[in-house]
Amino acid sequence: MSTIKANTLLHSDGTTTTQPSIPALDQRMAHSFITFQGTGTVAILASYNVSSLVDNATGQYTVNFTTNPSNIYYTSLVSSDENMDDTPWTEHTNQAIGGYQLRLYNGQAYIDVRRIFSLIFST
Repeated sequence: MSTIKANTLLHSDGTTTTQPSIPALDQRMAHSFITFQGTGTVAILASYNVSSLVDNATGQYTVNFTTNPSNIYYTSLVSSDENMDDTPWTEHTNQAIGGYQLRLYNGQAYIDVRRIFSLIFST
C-alpha cells in the first residue's frame, strides 16, 4: 500500500490547487455499511457511518446513520451469509434521513439469520 502526501497538486494544464478535491468519487463511494449478527445477541460486527442498530422484532431491524445522507433517495445492497428457502427477499423500507429498516423474509415469515450485510449509496 502506498501513501501520497502533498500540499499542492499540479493539474496537467499547469494550474495548482491547495485543497485536493475529487468530487466525482463522492458518488461512487459507499455512504455507509454494516455487518451484524442477526441471531442470539444482535450485535454490530463491523460498520462505517452507522451510529446504532435496533432489533425491532424477528428479522426486522433499524439501522441509524452517524452522518445523514443529503436526501432520502439512497439505495442499498443487502445480503446474508445464509441460504434462505422459499423465495427469500429483503426489504429496505422506511427510508429517512436518520436511518432505514431492514426486514428479512423467507416467503412465509420474517426470520433471523446469522449474519446480515448492508451497503448504502447516496448522491
